[in-house]
Amino acid sequence: MRSFYHYMMTYRGKKQADAKSNLADWMFYDHDFPKHSTDYDEISNYLEWNSPFTNALQVFDELWDDYNND
Repeated sequence: MRSFYHYMMTYRGKKQADAKSNLADWMFYDHDFPKHSTDYDEISNYLEWNSPFTNALQVFDELWDDYNND
């Protein structure tokens, strides 16, 4: 299974940014993000402590569902 980070990189670089692409871009530039993780709790806890914008956790939860169904 590929990491959540790897999955998120498909959302990077949109011409018209949205919350998903903003989160992906932030993850790319955050050197401490757990890039190899496939664990919901590890990533969720990291985002709780380092949330880049107000609805980042909500966006993460939506994308996590897509990631698991991919």
